[in-house]
Amino acid sequence: MDVITTLYLKEHLSELLGQEIRLQGWIRNHRKQKNIGFIDFFDGTCFKNPQVVYDDTIADFAAVSALHIGSAITVQGKVVPSYKDPTVPEVQATSITLEGDCPEDYPLQPKRHSVEFLREIAYLRPRTRLFQAVFRIRSVAAMAIHTYFQDRGYVYVHTPLITSNDAEGAGNTFTVTTLPPDKRMDSSQDFFGKPTSLAVTGQLEGETFAMAFSNIYTFGPTFRAENSNTKTHAAEFWMIEPEIAFCDLNRLMDIEEEFLKYIVKTTLEKCPDELEFLDKFTGGGLIEKLTSLAGSHCARVTHDEAIRILREVKDRFQFEPKYGEDTAKEHEKYLTEEYFHSPVFVYNWPKDIKAFYMYQNDDGKTVAAVDLLVPGAGELMGGSQRETRYDRLEKRMDELNISKDAMYWYLNLRKYGGCTHAGFGMGFERLLIYLTGVDNIRDVIPYARTPLNCEF
Repeated sequence: MDVITTLYLKEHLSELLGQEIRLQGWIRNHRKQKNIGFIDFFDGTCFKNPQVVYDDTIADFAAVSALHIGSAITVQGKVVPSYKDPTVPEVQATSITLEGDCPEDYPLQPKRHSVEFLREIAYLRPRTRLFQAVFRIRSVAAMAIHTYFQDRGYVYVHTPLITSNDAEGAGNTFTVTTLPPDKRMDSSQDFFGKPTSLAVTGQLEGETFAMAFSNIYTFGPTFRAENSNTKTHAAEFWMIEPEIAFCDLNRLMDIEEEFLKYIVKTTLEKCPDELEFLDKFTGGGLIEKLTSLAGSHCARVTHDEAIRILREVKDRFQFEPKYGEDTAKEHEKYLTEEYFHSPVFVYNWPKDIKAFYMYQNDDGKTVAAVDLLVPGAGELMGGSQRETRYDRLEKRMDELNISKDAMYWYLNLRKYGGCTHAGFGMGFERLLIYLTGVDNIRDVIPYARTPLNCEF
């Protein structure tokens, strides 16, 4: 008899009722009585798993009764209706075979563990219901991202993880070197013959491919050596960065809105059980929030207009909204949840607080940049129309002391058949925080890399 998965069992429940099947997986909980036992069984292929029931007619009843939580087992038995939930099958076991034992000091005993405790055993936490839900959604969301772009003709580009440029100009990068500490002052002797670091973004290299394939996207790990211990910062994280040729800022906002709604709708469609669990785990409102976003229309407002709206609110904010400066979380919350009651695009940002590559508007003060703010999370995406005028870009690089010699190839894109183009970036883990309601980046990535933490 072939082994089937619990996902197959769930999807073919009606035709498998009364049939003999074989399953392989692990014991999440084991409740024993004198002549009967109940095993909460899971194999990781779906969220709602069958209960395995056995009685004293099973072979080796004493040995089966002694099976520990966490053990790997093979179950053979008949599929029967569950009296608790007709959508979740039950298996009346005729045999249960131990595949891999587990000692009684197994950390994941049947109680609710704190997420802080589970971070300390990150190699085991995928077995818990919480992280079964989170990482299933991570997988589905990743596939939805690829599907969205692939179905629309975008080319998936793998940009380098080792780079000699820092596109953001932040300087918070991890150095890549083969030299011992006492010789690192002379980078000409290093492996690449110049200073290199782990990439903060793949955007600049992505632009080179957009000038050949029109529509491209990157989706991969990026790195930032920022000594921050907030809930939203990690040293290693994943970024989605599409780049679109012959695209201006208005069209970019259209694409961002369509893209986000596609990911949210796909998650709602494919992960209802996981979202139902997470909705309860996070205190309610998650499904309502996602459903509302999927059906909403994103408002659009310039940065100056946003600041004007905020400044009309008196004695409300801890941080005063100021023209020419960035907005705070409390400002984003007000705009999305109280003023517009929807996601909001804030565009035409002050030039002095944005990156060098953004298109400079005619007013000389702003750039064609845009941030998408969403209710319950704040900023989720950031993008811009790129500066295509060689002289404007060159001048801006001089103002910010960015080496034109090192970035000659980026300037040359403006000289060799350049065109209007735009792109955005979205942190994958920030998206997952929004999709799952789990509010710490350490809990939506398999193994978090944060200051003083690089285990597993």
